[in-house]
Amino acid sequence: MNAPAKKEDFAVQAPAGVFAETVTSVEHYTDRLFRFRMTRPQEFRFRSGEFAMIGLMVGDKPVYRAYSIASPAWDEELEFFSIKVPDGPLTSHLQGIKPGDQVLMRKKPTGTLVLDALVPGRRLYMFSTGTGIAPFASLIRDPETFEKFEEVILTHTCRDVAELKYGFDLVDEIRNHEFLNEIVGDKLRHYATVTREEYPFKGRITDLMTNGKFFADLGLPPLDPEIDRGMICGSTAMLKDTKEILEAAGLTEGANNKPAEFVIERAFVG
Repeated sequence: MNAPAKKEDFAVQAPAGVFAETVTSVEHYTDRLFRFRMTRPQEFRFRSGEFAMIGLMVGDKPVYRAYSIASPAWDEELEFFSIKVPDGPLTSHLQGIKPGDQVLMRKKPTGTLVLDALVPGRRLYMFSTGTGIAPFASLIRDPETFEKFEEVILTHTCRDVAELKYGFDLVDEIRNHEFLNEIVGDKLRHYATVTREEYPFKGRITDLMTNGKFFADLGLPPLDPEIDRGMICGSTAMLKDTKEILEAAGLTEGANNKPAEFVIERAFVG
């Protein structure tokens, strides 16, 4: 197991082509999940839903992993939502950061979970498991999402109820935000499920879609490629199963250079 990171490990000189940004806040949700915010370089531009390569100096070399940017493009800070992996090359160190520490970030963001990769539609589904909610945390706080879609359904599936808190905090933040609340109104719907505890909404989102409970709970019709669009971010198995469900309904996978009815993010944190 890697030794815990010490505070002095985070005071670093950024390598060429890399930002070194200061952590402003950290919140630990469970022994597996935490959120942190850090300063945003003035020249750093990204589209809501994209990810960046962030990292720390471990020993004498930087270790990077892809992390979806959870804050919207208009935010003055950058937010990330992370798992904690005891033996993870990066997360075993990252989980020890405190305000004032520095995190490295490469200068070029990228990703497929962007509005530009979807053809116009009326309803947008965001399917997520675990920390896969991060890019959607960015998109549901971006006014452009609600300019392009009449209804946005955010789904979030975790093992335990405590792991859903970040998603509920996001929705509460929007409801209480001075301008987002007016823009979002009743367009955003949040559907949270767990797989290991008793809860009103229990089960994998793919099972709940297949058996129809998901659509019945929300009072929505089955997927329609004419009006429905999708974004998927989660575990490998969840990506595969959700993709199959959307394709069976007639939706086609898109990309930045070829917009279509749904998109998948395949960058992972470890």
